[in-house]
Amino acid sequence: MKGTKLLVISVFSTAFLSFTPVDKKLIIVDAGHGGNDMGANRYGIYEKDIVLNIGKEIQKFNNSQDQYEVILTRDNDTYSQLSDRTTLINKLNPEMVISLHVNSSPKSESTEQGAELYTQNTEDSKKLADRISKKFNTLKIEEKNLHILRESKAPTVLMELGYINNTKDREYLTSEKGQKEIAQKFSEIFREY
Repeated sequence: MKGTKLLVISVFSTAFLSFTPVDKKLIIVDAGHGGNDMGANRYGIYEKDIVLNIGKEIQKFNNSQDQYEVILTRDNDTYSQLSDRTTLINKLNPEMVISLHVNSSPKSESTEQGAELYTQNTEDSKKLADRISKKFNTLKIEEKNLHILRESKAPTVLMELGYINNTKDREYLTSEKGQKEIAQKFSEIFREY
């Protein structure tokens, strides 16, 4: 089964790379969770859906330029193993990787609000996080030993976009306006990188 998955990843990446202009840079957006892995949830709203919608919005937002290509690690409600995601990332060798997530705390209504960034132990990852932080006014930037950060060879950050159990964050992250604003900010970050 694992060999089949790697074969599919290899075929996908070979086919994709053969149609991508050489001068275009690749940026990977990883929408966390998916399938049976719902991630954080509140009132029937799931992290996996929020980050997928935002990932698709980021990709749509960037379709009209020719500087870089945004690739999603998933474009539907499926789950793939973290090792399969990082294998794909390392095969495609992108300029950067943004892994999208939504935070939660044990409280029913969190007083904590806002985005947080987690980095690799590399200067490039920390510089990328600093650029993102300036656009999003994040609560903190912290180095963390998470699979996608540890195993991705490209500069990678994991971003918690807000708290699902904070009403203001949840309403913003699920709104069309909020998702478009987030996509716009990432578009600006990609252009300036």
